[in-house]
Amino acid sequence: MTTEQKNHFKWGWWLELFVASNLGFLALDVYVAHSANRFAHNIEWLPVYLSLVAPVLLVPAWLRPNGHHSRVGKGLGYIIGGISILVGVAGFLYHLADTFFVNQTLKNLVYTAPFAAPLAYTGLGLLLCLNRMEPTETEQWGSWVLLLALGGFIGNFVLTLADHAQNGFFMTTEWIAVGGSALTVGFLMVATFSRHLNRGFAYWCLGVLAMAAALGAVGFVLHWQAGQHATNQTLWQRLVYGAPLFAPLLFADLAALAALGLLQRMMTSSSTHTT
Repeated sequence: MTTEQKNHFKWGWWLELFVASNLGFLALDVYVAHSANRFAHNIEWLPVYLSLVAPVLLVPAWLRPNGHHSRVGKGLGYIIGGISILVGVAGFLYHLADTFFVNQTLKNLVYTAPFAAPLAYTGLGLLLCLNRMEPTETEQWGSWVLLLALGGFIGNFVLTLADHAQNGFFMTTEWIAVGGSALTVGFLMVATFSRHLNRGFAYWCLGVLAMAAALGAVGFVLHWQAGQHATNQTLWQRLVYGAPLFAPLLFADLAALAALGLLQRMMTSSSTHTT
């Protein structure tokens, strides 16, 4: 496959669109999450503002192919990426300070604010920087995307375990999400750190990612159904105080990101062997 043919897939454009859409959706997700304590501290509005502004500023980068390599696209990407990384790390520490830093116990770690959730901003910021630092024609680009997707699935595994531990795994089906996360992490670890990606194993990985996406869809339905039992609450109250409705969708979201990196590696490595 020639370089021109490889560029036809516009890997960088799809990654840019992935980041912009995720930053935009986080505005709703964070708003719902922080509404539980009615934004007790003004600093809790910061990620919401970032998520509302960032996708608009990224328009020059994702509106057209290779826009992220333009002067404006590069500059805005680095700025937004750097701010996202800082907001994610600060949110991580802020959530841990809620209870865990007061008394370092497993109980406080489980019942604190979801400490790994803000790192989504850090991951998205790193993706923006990656898309400007690494050419999409190289297999390294796909490897870095896979690595960041792997980090996301590890965080998702921790969040799934901690969130479901809060109700003592009341429903047996809650263990399926934990097992699915662990299985996906295992497959992605092999794919990410394999120097030469085996094509047969890559197809197995794609199958596991499809399973993870389906698991996210099923989890979304189950979380929605769990909130319907509180008939004395309004729809907004169920959304804020019930099972986190959007949390299972992270499975499908990360699966799409991992598939992007995996497919790029498969096509890049095959073109290298045939040229």
